[in-house]
Amino acid sequence: MEFNIKALLRRYRRVLFITRKPSKDEFTGAGKICLIGIFLIGLIGFGIFLAFTLLLPGV
Repeated sequence: MEFNIKALLRRYRRVLFITRKPSKDEFTGAGKICLIGIFLIGLIGFGIFLAFTLLLPGV
């Protein structure tokens, strides 16, 4: 498989050219969604831990 470095750099440059800085509302919205996701994953993990602790106390 052959890599064309110039074409790859051209694609990277194009992506960087069309990106923009998020507004404050977009940034805070993304942060809130990430925090909710982290909280839910932690809650699921704690639920699994609690279930195994209560169901299998001697193991």
